[in-house]
This record gives sequence, structure tokens and C-alpha cells, in this order.
Amino acid sequence: MRHTLSVLVENKPGALTRVTSMFARRGYNIESLAVGPTERDDVSRITLRVDCAQHSLEQIEKQMHKLVNVLRVTELRPDEAVERELALITVSVPPDRRAELVALSQVAGAQVADIEQRSGRVHGPRYSPTRGSIASRSPSPRKANATTRMASIVAGATDSSQLMSIC
Repeated sequence: MRHTLSVLVENKPGALTRVTSMFARRGYNIESLAVGPTERDDVSRITLRVDCAQHSLEQIEKQMHKLVNVLRVTELRPDEAVERELALITVSVPPDRRAELVALSQVAGAQVADIEQRSGRVHGPRYSPTRGSIASRSPSPRKANATTRMASIVAGATDSSQLMSIC
């Protein structure tokens, strides 16, 4: 079963290495990892996802508490959290199709981050299916259709230089 953990660590060099090394030594694969600052300058948050049994998760939490830089370990339960991913897409858009890209991105729940002379940058959330949260709602047919049409604009690039990057 997949588990998401939030780990508060001291903001010092080597803290992330100690946490990830502990997983490697015990043979667990980290499926997803994100690190960022908190409201306190001396504390960082590591959010990671691991696939393991409940008993193994308890052992992982105990082992992480033994690490020097770890302050707190919390499991983020699926029924109490909203998970989402963010995509930043840069596409080559001719001036005559920019209005269509803007309209479709708004219908799909995305926002246009930047429009340059020959390209546009669109970003928006993609909700993951999670029990008991806003993420479990399926998109409306209108949003699904707009997402499909936006994908066709991206796929309509005639060569790889037109589709600059998908992050």
C-alpha cells in the first residue's frame, strides 16, 4: 500500500541524504520526493511517498525518528488530504490560435502563466484520485473536452521545436 509521509528536518546540509539513505539501506523505494522550506528558516519539510505494508511503515517511522536531523514524522492519510500535481507546459502557439488556447485552458481549470511572441505557458492542477476528498470528483464533460482540445493543440505541433517543454 502507498503511504505519504511528511518529515520535518533541521535545515542543515546532509539531512535529506540521511533520510533517503535510510530508505536505501532498508530496501524501500521512494516513489515521490519533494523538499521545501517551512515558515521557520531552520526547518525544512520532506514529503515522500513509499510503497510498503503498514507494519513496515511503523518500522520506517521509528528508524527515521532515530536520525539526528529529523524533528517529526507524520503520515498524511488519503482520506484527510488533497493530492494534486502541477504541470507547466510551454507550447508554440501561432497568434491566430492564442485566444483558443486561453479559452480552453480556463475551461480546463488551468491558467495562462505567460504569453510570449511565439509561445505560451499554461499551468494548472491535475487532481489525483483520493478517497473522501475533492480529488475523487471526476472532471465535468466540459472540462474533459477542453483538456482534450488543449492536448490536441499541443499535439498539433508539427515538429519537436514547436513543442518546447513539458514539465
